[in-house]
Amino acid sequence: MFQPKIPTMPQPSGLVTQPAVVQPTTITPGTPAPAPAAAPEPSRPVVQLTPGTAVALVGAGTAVVLVVGTVLVSLLLAVAVTSASVAVCAVVVRSLIASDAKRR
Repeated sequence: MFQPKIPTMPQPSGLVTQPAVVQPTTITPGTPAPAPAAAPEPSRPVVQLTPGTAVALVGAGTAVVLVVGTVLVSLLLAVAVTSASVAVCAVVVRSLIASDAKRR
């Protein structure tokens, strides 16, 4: 019941056909397709960097750097405060366990 049954390959029966032979075809050149018309290039506005624009870009970049730095420092401070509070809790719990063991 649990032994696998390996199927046996039956002998081919019926008519066996020969593979079809594909004959090569010749390619006759036709009329060439007309060349596509050159599409007019869309005119894009040219960005000109004026002194006022440069100052605005520098100011925006500085603001982004300050905001990202503040967020990262806040995250680092949160991790430091959390780890310090966990360390204090561990010391308190260890002290309570040690004092309880001395009483017995």
